Amino acid sequence: MPSLTRVAATERAALLTVESYDIELDLTGGEVVFRSVTRIRFRSTTPGAGTFVEVRPTRLLGVRLNGRALDPAALDDNQFALTGLLADNTLVVEAEMAYSNAGEGLHRFVDPADGNTYLYAMSGIDNAQRIFACFDQPDLKAPVVLSVVAPTDWTVAGNGELAATPAPGRWEFAATPPLATYLVSLIAGPYHLLRGEHDGIPLGVYCRRSLAEYLDRDADEIFTVTRQCLDRLHELFDVRYPFGKYDQAFVPEFNMGAMENPGLVTFRDEFLHRSAVTDAEREQRANTIAHEMAHMWFGDLVTLRWWDDLWLNESFAEYFGTRVTAEATRFGSAWTTFALRRKAWGYAADQRPSTHPVAPSEVPDAAEALSNLDGISYAKGASVLRQLVAWLGDEAFLAGLRGFFATHRFGNATLADLLAALSASSGRDLTGWAEVWLRQPQLNTLRAEIRLRDDGHYAEVAVVQSAPSGHPLLRPHRIGVGLYDLADTADGDPGSAGAGPGVRVRRRIEVDLAPVVDGGRTVLDELTGQPAARLLLLNDGDLTFAKVRLDAGSAAAVPLALPGLSDPLARALLWSETLDAVTDGERPVSDLVALIVAALPAEPELIVVQDVLNRTRPLLDRYLDPDVRPAALEQLAGACDRLLATAPPGGSRQLAAARSLIGATVDTAVLAGWLAGEDVPDGLVVDAELRWAVLRRLAVLGAVGEPEIAAEQAADPSASGAERAATCRAALPDPEAKDRAWQVVTRDTTLSNRLLEANAAGFWQPEQVELTASYVERYFAEMPEAAGRRTPWVADQVAGLAYPRYAVAGRTRELAAALLARDDLPTGLRRVVTDADDDLRRALLSRTAAR
Repeated sequence: MPSLTRVAATERAALLTVESYDIELDLTGGEVVFRSVTRIRFRSTTPGAGTFVEVRPTRLLGVRLNGRALDPAALDDNQFALTGLLADNTLVVEAEMAYSNAGEGLHRFVDPADGNTYLYAMSGIDNAQRIFACFDQPDLKAPVVLSVVAPTDWTVAGNGELAATPAPGRWEFAATPPLATYLVSLIAGPYHLLRGEHDGIPLGVYCRRSLAEYLDRDADEIFTVTRQCLDRLHELFDVRYPFGKYDQAFVPEFNMGAMENPGLVTFRDEFLHRSAVTDAEREQRANTIAHEMAHMWFGDLVTLRWWDDLWLNESFAEYFGTRVTAEATRFGSAWTTFALRRKAWGYAADQRPSTHPVAPSEVPDAAEALSNLDGISYAKGASVLRQLVAWLGDEAFLAGLRGFFATHRFGNATLADLLAALSASSGRDLTGWAEVWLRQPQLNTLRAEIRLRDDGHYAEVAVVQSAPSGHPLLRPHRIGVGLYDLADTADGDPGSAGAGPGVRVRRRIEVDLAPVVDGGRTVLDELTGQPAARLLLLNDGDLTFAKVRLDAGSAAAVPLALPGLSDPLARALLWSETLDAVTDGERPVSDLVALIVAALPAEPELIVVQDVLNRTRPLLDRYLDPDVRPAALEQLAGACDRLLATAPPGGSRQLAAARSLIGATVDTAVLAGWLAGEDVPDGLVVDAELRWAVLRRLAVLGAVGEPEIAAEQAADPSASGAERAATCRAALPDPEAKDRAWQVVTRDTTLSNRLLEANAAGFWQPEQVELTASYVERYFAEMPEAAGRRTPWVADQVAGLAYPRYAVAGRTRELAAALLARDDLPTGLRRVVTDADDDLRRALLSRTAAR
């Protein structure tokens, strides 16, 4: 379907003011389609002019403009032309719309656990038109009145409060405040509901019935986090939550982590954990709750005008989601998680050829906006905001946001509007800051240059800032610089709030790096003459968005310093520096493995353990030649085994170690024993999800086949069980299994988004490079047509998962280049292949350097 362009949206916004949407949906018409009737009241600044409305039906039943019947056959793909507008207009569109199996539009899901049917609406970015006729752009906001006809034994909820149920099977909802079309949502089905209340705000939490026991178990934690986040955001913004009730629905087969529909936030229901999880995963759920709640102000109360200001939604929600999680909930180390996990996502995205500014000056259409839902719009944008807060001060920053909300309440805004509010509160002109941090892509690298005197004191310490050749911009940075001593070389006052046994934090300073002085070289004069520290850490405190490289002496001290350094954020930064240097090919993978063996067993912070292991495994699989990979994998498995042996029974650390060991080991006897309940470590519960992890690894190694997978699926007849089984089947080292999975990935349109992704996720395995070699060329030949069969989000997800990432060879890059030379690729597929090819480039360079 054509993607709405910015030019067309601007012209339409200048012509129209939408007064209201009245939407009636009839969900009783069967399993394939539902009936949608939309009444739109709108004004035109130019009577007699024309415009268009978007609708994506299976059958357009009728269109009436100001009482005048229009020919349904005039529908052109998803656009219906409207001519002869009056000053005040009423448009009525009746249509049959298709239920979705792609998580876009009105998604229909039949729960294999009990046969119940569940629906939920996903309207973003431009999928509202799959549910109701609309002017589908963010700056034509209007109140929404929703009515739904559904089976009498269902529960129905929407953005607004339930106003009436005039007859069994009919739900009528009160008018909402003005909403952008991408935020209109509903759920319908036999949902399980728990209610609460806080500070006058009605709270509700929904899930499907087969997950009710898990929601009941975790409801106290979910409600507690919700209340804590509401209180903290009220304190920070001094603006009460503006949308009445606050419902949160955990829905099946959801594409994103969650969606910020006001009054009815939707989450992927994997957040209702059916098996044991680590505290880090509970933190992720709390952070997602906080993130979506921050959107109630950034995105919902004040909405971007066009998608070039996507950062006004996502960067702010990412920043305040992390901040509020750290300040208001029990997960006080949220900034550590951000430093290690989220910023790594941002750094990776910003270094790829597809990088873009945080706030691009031009996003030509909605399709490109979808591609920009990435680590730049989220993690880099949030990091830039953290740097801005460090520069302006928190009080001026928050004062500016309060003014921003007051001026643009229930309206739309742009980057210029936000900068004006912050400049007014701070007294600073932010034009230059915005130009270098928001309008320019890529990132800087900060390196420490150290000269020592003969007596071991600093002759000079300098921070040198560099930029990649294609993006030579240097930026102003405010950073922390930490000086750390080991116990045997400490010189200065012992002890500090951030120091642990064996490590002393002698000093931490904050400095401003001026990029225009000496070509980006800033001398830290106050350190001249000081005794040299064993470890000098740039960006201590993680205030800026920049890659960091240690000097040689500090790098050598990291294995000794990590076990004795009590500040989890400092440890996370040191691990990130090593992981990033290895990813860039500046250090060999063997250095990372050696550091894991030496220091990770002593790491107390769970998120650090999990993320280091999760980020290391792909590096081993792709950066190492096949002849040396097994030895490195054995070392990694050994480190995981030691973590498992020393972990307290039954805790998060034990579970994290077990998962990593399962993924790394080739000892099929141990894994098979765990499935049989033999020699399982004390306290470790081999529950449904852990069983599937074991079975997947055994499938990859050829130690199980279809009978074992079928038996496990029979024992777990849930949606999750079906997805895990699909991944295991695709992972089997069997030509017929690969062919079946490939047909699903490239041709099947009957399976849901989640089952497609499950097949793609299992297909490529580093142990099966020869078996899957013939599919490398097939990917580049067949994926464009396959992408055309999918909705945009699913097409992009499947294309990314199905990329031949273990075919680390020049021929793979040649095939990618040939595909990218075509001028007919969808925006999303082009982005996927461009990024995956760049990752492959790094892997090839690392292999070449190691030979």
